[in-house]
Amino acid sequence: MSRLVVASIGPASSVQDGGRHGTQRYGLTPSGAMDRLALAAANTLVGNEAFAAAVEIGPFGAAFTARDGAVRVAIAGAPRNADVAGKPVAMDTSVTLQDGETLTLGFARGGAFSYLAIESGIRGEAVFGSLAVNARAGLGSPYPRPLQAGDEFSVDAASGAPDLRIELPKPATGPIRVVLGPQDDEFDDANKALFLESEWKISATSDRMGYRLEGPPIKHMHGHNIVSDGTVNGSIQVPGNGAPIALMMDRGTSGGYPKIATVITADVGRLAQTSAGTAFRFEAVSMAEAQDEARKFAQLIRSLPDRLRPLDSTALNIEALSDANVAGYAVSAMDAGTWQVTAEP
Repeated sequence: MSRLVVASIGPASSVQDGGRHGTQRYGLTPSGAMDRLALAAANTLVGNEAFAAAVEIGPFGAAFTARDGAVRVAIAGAPRNADVAGKPVAMDTSVTLQDGETLTLGFARGGAFSYLAIESGIRGEAVFGSLAVNARAGLGSPYPRPLQAGDEFSVDAASGAPDLRIELPKPATGPIRVVLGPQDDEFDDANKALFLESEWKISATSDRMGYRLEGPPIKHMHGHNIVSDGTVNGSIQVPGNGAPIALMMDRGTSGGYPKIATVITADVGRLAQTSAGTAFRFEAVSMAEAQDEARKFAQLIRSLPDRLRPLDSTALNIEALSDANVAGYAVSAMDAGTWQVTAEP
């Protein structure tokens, strides 16, 4: 039995899996990974089920140390610098940490969340069928709170399987796609157009419960109170101040503000990975298109094992490189005699 110890970690980092399903009737939020594709990719790299529990790492850095034996892990999601003993580790790859070695991760670049999957998975006592942490509710396991330095996971020793990389499709660009409603009739055509045509940014005050959107105020036609009804991941509520809030994985199960639109399933992870202050737009699509994109997303998750590839070695033999004299000989751009060659007659 080996251990993976959290040497250091920033806020907004916790254990997350595919979510807690079938309990919203009791008022329990689903929680789960903000970016399900990245979670699945990391787990696939170490042979776990796609939505097994892993460490969701927020925008700040982190470090993990193997103890009492080797530990095999994988990292996917928001790009960031990573290294083991000064040797760089690429994103979307697995790496085996020998006893005493530390995987160090820098700040996220161009995203918000990365996922560290551990071969053999994270052990804990499932709460309503899930290890996913909801810190507000005190739910989750093995730590029902954000992770802290000194926390550790008991894991099986590394299997010795070769480390791998995974080929993922290029991240989609363009607007975040939404289906209008279910209460878009609470807004007139001008305000629906304003919502779709405006540029939005995610506030720095956002969290796993909801992303506050910064942009023009959206006005209601009949006031901001409705009879509370169910919410889903990606519901975009408009409270009384007109500033929309996109509900995320730690959302409440119901709400009493009109919902102007709902982010489609395939784009919730894209929204989650949008850094605070980054400008983006929304685009309305039909229900049929949203369902088609959901099927494509599910098929992508199923195809992940087929996207595994051997991990190419990037180690350089400096002495051999020097002996190869790959640079040839030096020339001067100012002296044509050192590089201009006269053709043979």
